[in-house]
Amino acid sequence: MKLPSIPGFQHEAFQKYLKNTGWIILGKALSIVIALIIIRYLGPKSFGELSFAEAFVSFFSAVGALGLDSFIIREIINEPEKKDEILGTSFWLRFTFNLVIIPVSVICYLIFRDTAPNTNSFVVPLLIALLATASIFKSFNIIDSYYQSQVESKYVVQVQNICLLLSAGIKVGLVVLKASVIFFAIAVVFDGLLLALGLVLLYHKKGLSVFTWKYDKERALLLLKQSWPLIFSAVMVSLYMKIDVVMLKSIRGSKEVGVYNAAAKISEAWYFIPTAIITSVFPAILNARKSDYNRYIKRLQNLYDLLVAISLPVALVISFSADFIIHLAFGDRFQGAGTMLSIHIWSGIFVFLGIASSQYLLTEGLTRTSFLRTSVGAVVNIILNLWLIPKYGGVGASWATLAAYFIATFSLAFHKKSLPQMVMMLKSLFLISFIQKILNR
Repeated sequence: MKLPSIPGFQHEAFQKYLKNTGWIILGKALSIVIALIIIRYLGPKSFGELSFAEAFVSFFSAVGALGLDSFIIREIINEPEKKDEILGTSFWLRFTFNLVIIPVSVICYLIFRDTAPNTNSFVVPLLIALLATASIFKSFNIIDSYYQSQVESKYVVQVQNICLLLSAGIKVGLVVLKASVIFFAIAVVFDGLLLALGLVLLYHKKGLSVFTWKYDKERALLLLKQSWPLIFSAVMVSLYMKIDVVMLKSIRGSKEVGVYNAAAKISEAWYFIPTAIITSVFPAILNARKSDYNRYIKRLQNLYDLLVAISLPVALVISFSADFIIHLAFGDRFQGAGTMLSIHIWSGIFVFLGIASSQYLLTEGLTRTSFLRTSVGAVVNIILNLWLIPKYGGVGASWATLAAYFIATFSLAFHKKSLPQMVMMLKSLFLISFIQKILNR
């Protein structure tokens, strides 16, 4: 695929990037295919129960991660001789919090349990307990952070891809055996265990040992003191992204969740693309900032233009062919998902722009603005879902998601320094900058 020209954008570098990360993209494609197979097999109700449990647990998992990843990397780089203390302290903090998450998540569900139709009183809490258990194994992801600090992430990616292939085989086997939804939740737990074992084996293969890790109380307090804003931010992101599923289940039931989330899975399947593009081109943009600020701004505008040029045609095509895509992927059981997909797919434009502008906010040190934007999106999503879901079900949730993403992306007006970025994104969205380029030729 030939990409539009961007000054300072090295096509050869991007092609090299794609070559080096092609198997990662292949892994994501495999995950999407397996997900579609599982959705088609489970049907709206069972898939809705699984989707709700995943969304519900995600709020607690956001806390369990403790926002430690970036701090682990920084601490190891600054104090490499204290690697075992940093990793050991981080591991036991995460393990303890994730262990507590299991009963807390189930108890919270039972306390606030809804009375929506199509709710299985036994299956849902069991799914929540299993998926919360999977979070325990994510405690070993600190090994990934260690390899990032050593600029050796390729080893972790290799482990992840091996685990992905094994996981795919297991899940296809469950479909062939016509297993119940509970076994797919157990498979998620096994995925976590498999990856944790893979990371530990990798760590030991490199001549290191998890048995030398040690816990230090003072470092634990220091890490928690530093990371608590990121914990709060992660919870807000989780609310922003998943609250629609939880609210839809409580109001309309599991079947409606299954139909809606089937559409959302297709709509969100390509969200890794902007990350790949931005990872490739942003170094050139940052280099321009050092020497020529006007060129820096121009390259940002070009990046926004590129992302709109990719996402807008896709939104148009999928919007008009949504019913056909849903029927092809899932058959006749997901009635109404086509309408939801035709609405939800437009959110991708604002996701693309949001990811790019987030890099700008990070570069300029506007982390508070970034957090505020996420908070605005979460609040808008909740308010609109409360209004639209009772009337329109999953279609209402799709409109709420689209509106929340739009408002959050263009809420950069909260800070005078980020206001020009909002104007630039609007110029890209309404093709103003594209028209200006044509007129200036």
